[in-house]
Amino acid sequence: MRPYELTLADAAQLIASGELSPVELTDSVLERIAAVEGGLVAFAAIFADTARQAAVQAERDIRAGRHRGPLHGVPMGLKDLIDAEGLATSAGSRVRAHHIATGDSTVAARLRDAGAILLGKTHTHEFAYGLTTPQTSNAWAPDRVAGGSSGGSAVAVAAGELTFALGTDTGGSIRVPSALNGVVGLKPTYGLVSRHGVTPLSWSLDHVGPITRTARDAELVLAALVGHDPNDPASLSPPPSGPPRRGGEDLTGLRVGVPRNYFFARIAPDVEAAVRRAVSDLEGLGAELVDVDIPMTEYIQATQWGLMAPEATAYHQPTLRSSPELYGPDVRVLLEAGALVPAVDYLRAQRSRTLIREAWVRLFDDVDVIAAPTVTSTAVRSDQETVHWPDGSAESVADTYVRLSAPANITGLPSLSLPIGLDGTGLPMGMQLIGRPLGEATILSAGRAYEATRETALAPGLAPAPA
Repeated sequence: MRPYELTLADAAQLIASGELSPVELTDSVLERIAAVEGGLVAFAAIFADTARQAAVQAERDIRAGRHRGPLHGVPMGLKDLIDAEGLATSAGSRVRAHHIATGDSTVAARLRDAGAILLGKTHTHEFAYGLTTPQTSNAWAPDRVAGGSSGGSAVAVAAGELTFALGTDTGGSIRVPSALNGVVGLKPTYGLVSRHGVTPLSWSLDHVGPITRTARDAELVLAALVGHDPNDPASLSPPPSGPPRRGGEDLTGLRVGVPRNYFFARIAPDVEAAVRRAVSDLEGLGAELVDVDIPMTEYIQATQWGLMAPEATAYHQPTLRSSPELYGPDVRVLLEAGALVPAVDYLRAQRSRTLIREAWVRLFDDVDVIAAPTVTSTAVRSDQETVHWPDGSAESVADTYVRLSAPANITGLPSLSLPIGLDGTGLPMGMQLIGRPLGEATILSAGRAYEATRETALAPGLAPAPA
């Protein structure tokens, strides 16, 4: 196995033992980028020279006994919304064409302190306001969307161009591209990971989290990111430790909620079948399946857009007034529409969010996790704007992709997207495990157990990216 193919956990073990050097790993990843990036366009910027220098220093430190932990000497990427001092943060927009970060975001600083090597900035849909990341091609099929808005991060990890990456998630923007590219995406509990130094889309819905090849890798990255940050008003002080880990593949006692409604309506047959197989696999590991009814489903999408649209417009209002031509047409339309949302409707969305969250939290009186599809279908064609369903209904691609991921943003609950196989056309599908507040340990434990036994696993395999 070539170094760029290694999972984070495997690379960390080899680096710690001296069997693999950070320089070897970084050079292997850069060679992979040279081979496939032209067909993917996952990166907004690549820092090859500084990454090599950092790898040399990491190797020296580790040899001298100054090993910082599992991320030390591992190449990673940041979504191009996340500040790293002295580097551009363009947010995929001409609006930020000349923006240079004057300091590190909290997450960039924590990864640097953990010894991770920043190799590049990955593409985002402009200001994260979209679900396709049009600059970037899907890692499995160049004529398909990468998913968004963290499409560059997901594609780079799926193709072996990065060992792990960070993304942001406002309506599904970590989990959607992760599902469409066959990798793991974790949206933590709202406030668990600091957003200081991260360009906002919607302050009350934004989350930062890892995109990796396995649930274990996501766990390792999350451990480096958590911790209270006074610079983020929403920052939580997490408990000192989560619940005890389950051993190996045993999920005995875990109660898995399976939705009767909403999540399996208007969904591709291959996706439904794959998710139900994956749920059955969880049961085979000892989990108890419990049917659940998802509350207030008729308000989910209206609440999501009722919060996001005006909050996004409020952030962009000065530039939208002075230089509207700098925005792409799709984002400009959304921002202008957000200006038309009455204050009373925004307040109604806030009240609706409170009621939805309370109702979802009550679900966890009877279950430990909820298992559901991450997205309704696999990656659509890059030129496709509408999805047509067998019942005669149609919806936009954006609505199709956000529909099943939005609940975890509205409620702030943690959600882990796992790859569960390929559909009939050879494209990846995903299942999400949603947990109670600060329930990351539980969903990650279930994810690790599922990964250990599945036969149709994608991660830690790599996508057949174009050479």
